Amino acid sequence: MTNKFAIITGASSGIGAELAKIAASAGYDLLLVADTPFADGSSVHPNASRLQVDLATIDGVEQVLAAANGRPVDLLCANAGHGLGGPFLAQATQDWRHVIDTNVTGTVYLLQKILQTMATRGEGKVLVTGSIAGWVPGSFSAVYNATKAFIDNFTAALRNELKDHPGITITTLEPGPVETEFFHRAGMDDTKVGQAENKSNPADVARDGWDALMAGKASIISGWKNKLQVAAAGVLPQSVPAQQHRQMAQPGSGAEHDRR
Repeated sequence: MTNKFAIITGASSGIGAELAKIAASAGYDLLLVADTPFADGSSVHPNASRLQVDLATIDGVEQVLAAANGRPVDLLCANAGHGLGGPFLAQATQDWRHVIDTNVTGTVYLLQKILQTMATRGEGKVLVTGSIAGWVPGSFSAVYNATKAFIDNFTAALRNELKDHPGITITTLEPGPVETEFFHRAGMDDTKVGQAENKSNPADVARDGWDALMAGKASIISGWKNKLQVAAAGVLPQSVPAQQHRQMAQPGSGAEHDRR
């Protein structure tokens, strides 16, 4: 019998790379996808294929589907995404649009195409990387946080629409800040959150998501501190978490962090 087949996006580093290791150890054949280069020798499985493509575009997603060569997808980890820091009014249109197109448009299209075939087969597992950022108004990260609010909400709606397909599991992974290249790519190296030393380990976050998916859970907030933050965001006026986020993400806030 052939192994089951998994597609993992955002797999060149961070959470996606850790999910790939777990999936490989679980016996899945892998198609690893990212919009940044894979390190030499980073293949985690002898049957892993790698594809570098821009997942912000419909054509990029079509390339992913084509690379599957018609093989049924048993597992999709829709993990691709990136952020953008700084004041919204100063951001270039192409920069904030690429965040929306990667985190929302490309993700939604990939989910639709994969879930259509899963629904026909009556089985499949999908892990979508959202974020606790979706619960918080993201001052100086406004577009990114808004895209994650969309993803958190969208996946909850999908679960309800597909509740008559018990063989399909859709789990939303909601981490907080993770020790990855995310903050550097988002231009947030000089922020308090970018310089924080207590970010989550991507291996731990990936394991939380994997275990929740295999247990059939709807969602998992990775890390107890993040669970507390989400609980507080649900009861406080939006102005409060917005101000708290400002203190973490405002450009230059890392300077105060360094002085302490």
